[in-house]
Amino acid sequence: MNALMNRLAGLGLALAFGAAQAAPVELAEKIDVSVEVLERITRIPEQGIPTRLLTSAHGLALIPGVIKAGFVIGGSYGKGVLTVRDEKGQWSQPLFIRLAAGSLGFQIGAQSADVVLVFKTPRSVEGIVKGTFTLGADAAVAAGPVGRRGEAATDAELKAEILSYSRSRGLFAGVSLEGSKLDIDHDANEAFYGRAVRPTEVLEGKAGAPEAGRKLVEAVAKATAKR
Repeated sequence: MNALMNRLAGLGLALAFGAAQAAPVELAEKIDVSVEVLERITRIPEQGIPTRLLTSAHGLALIPGVIKAGFVIGGSYGKGVLTVRDEKGQWSQPLFIRLAAGSLGFQIGAQSADVVLVFKTPRSVEGIVKGTFTLGADAAVAAGPVGRRGEAATDAELKAEILSYSRSRGLFAGVSLEGSKLDIDHDANEAFYGRAVRPTEVLEGKAGAPEAGRKLVEAVAKATAKR
């Protein structure tokens, strides 16, 4: 009986260790998908986020595979990453975040979409670092311009602090996220960095630099480089 109990205890420890190891792997995959979303929207500038908006961005949130649920109470939910540019122009390691929206206005029939948020000012990022952040209430948000029309837009036409976009079924467009909630995914950040970290630690480069995080930093730096 003791031998059986020891085996069961050993199995429990192995499963627990395996689960702990799986979390960072899953998060690394989330970063890979986020990088893919970013590369796709920058591959064809005429149909994506205008170059000048990317090169001047203070922060970028990439939230792939946001799921839209239409039963009981309509809404959408997804997890992604936020990276912020510092005073020297360097991008931070990823801060894992969550998005909850009442409605994303997806194309008819779509069940999921990739969401991208372009933060235009330092103030637009500061709110989310403090906790739950409501788009439209804590910072002005608007559906972002796409392609050539966006390149021609003037600053007066782009007064919002955050510009929002969605990509569904290969189509990329500005999307309204007024009233949506953004908050920090503390469990994901702890799993990724190996310890409980404050959002400011991540954004200030004090949480470490996992390899998967460096991959995102390099991709964002390339996408936002001045041409």
